Amino acid sequence: MDWRLLGRALLVAWAMMAQAPVSPGVGLAADSLTDRQERPVIKAAALYMVELNSGRVLLEKNATRRLPPASLTKIMTALVALESAPLHEVVKIDRRALVHHSSLSFQPGEEFLLRDLLTAMLVASANDACEAVAWHIGGDDKRFVAIMNERARNLGLTNTHFVNPCGFDAPEHYSTAADLAKLTEQALQQPFFSMMVRTLVRDIATVDGARKMSLHSTNELLVDPDVNGVKTGYTSKAGRCLIASMFKDGQRLLLVGLNVMDRWEQATRLLRYGQMALGHG
Repeated sequence: MDWRLLGRALLVAWAMMAQAPVSPGVGLAADSLTDRQERPVIKAAALYMVELNSGRVLLEKNATRRLPPASLTKIMTALVALESAPLHEVVKIDRRALVHHSSLSFQPGEEFLLRDLLTAMLVASANDACEAVAWHIGGDDKRFVAIMNERARNLGLTNTHFVNPCGFDAPEHYSTAADLAKLTEQALQQPFFSMMVRTLVRDIATVDGARKMSLHSTNELLVDPDVNGVKTGYTSKAGRCLIASMFKDGQRLLLVGLNVMDRWEQATRLLRYGQMALGHG
């Protein structure tokens, strides 16, 4: 038994039973409040929570403020890759892609299916896999980033700009909670993306089977059976970031938080608030 996940599950259960305290200055949709609910405190630089089927915004704070998105960037990288090449395409690890610490100990010339590199990106947030995908799809990282920015323009993400595929801090690398919600909604339409972002553990291997590795999700909210994604992020500048998806009774909550304090506990509490606002308390 994974005692860390069990402990997190107990913590999630406790947080979902906790009552949200009152806080002024938090924007909510006018029809989202009920007599039995109080406005929750939002301890984040920016936050946006929406029910995707109806488009009903339940919570927002600084939702259009430009902020560093950390590894939430990888959602766009994955979307571009999925729209550009088949999952079974073979990717040879380019030496130039190994510019950052290789968490998966990739070696130049190793071959992986694109599917497995995307899995490593989305489950374990592996930067080496992310760079390998970018170099393979774009020919180099700069051309790939240009494709990312073009896709952002096509999606109407007017407050989003990328300078690298993985989410490293840079002055002109930014997005907003509202833009990231729109991006994630688009990415979730890709079946493979939707499946990987709700995966806790997955094994991948080189094409020749010579090396295998086990991937563990960075998203501790997945111990909650109602949570089905999506992505975590962290840098020293961006702080702890999170996009969480919760599906229940035919409704899908999407929560985007940038520089979130007490990330797991707060996200659980806010998602629980969203369920109450939608009548599922």
